[in-house]
Amino acid sequence: MKAVITLMIFFCLLYWDPAAFAGIYRYVDENGVIHFTNCPRDPKYKLYIRENKEDVGEDIPSSSISFIKDSNQYDSLISEFSKKYQVDFALIKAIIRAESGFNPFAVSRKGARGLMQLMPETAFRMNVSNVFNPKENIEGGVRYFKYLLSLFDNDLRLSLAAYNAGENVVGELRSIPPYRETIDYVKRVLSYYQSYRP
Repeated sequence: MKAVITLMIFFCLLYWDPAAFAGIYRYVDENGVIHFTNCPRDPKYKLYIRENKEDVGEDIPSSSISFIKDSNQYDSLISEFSKKYQVDFALIKAIIRAESGFNPFAVSRKGARGLMQLMPETAFRMNVSNVFNPKENIEGGVRYFKYLLSLFDNDLRLSLAAYNAGENVVGELRSIPPYRETIDYVKRVLSYYQSYRP
């Protein structure tokens, strides 16, 4: 019997895939309180959002790596739309640097496009017809970020997390999702933000 148990443990370890457990789990308790975790230790937790392999690590568009030629070339557009939508100039510039490295033709493996890496659905919502047009892309991105700030009561960290991971998951969790990419993204943007502030 002991040999059978040992053999079963061996095969479990042999075929265990840590990636299969990557994601967010939740359960609703008897009081209706929703609990979330990324490390379920109780069978009550059920998979809620699966973290794909694409979600692990940075999703920096390959076409934007080392692209920064003139990080000031879009300053006039950033200034125009940061004033129009009342979002800090330095913050928008930091987002663009983190998202595309100032490459207007950047495309991520998930399909985000342009300077502010707008997903097709977001571009449509923000009335952006040409995501590769810097003026349209920046305006759409700033409008969307302004919306996220209002959605999350001007909580900068949650708004940045929502810009990266999606407003729905951040809205459900009311915290930064436990994705390495999103955690690193928020830190990176805040670091750039500090460097661009006067």
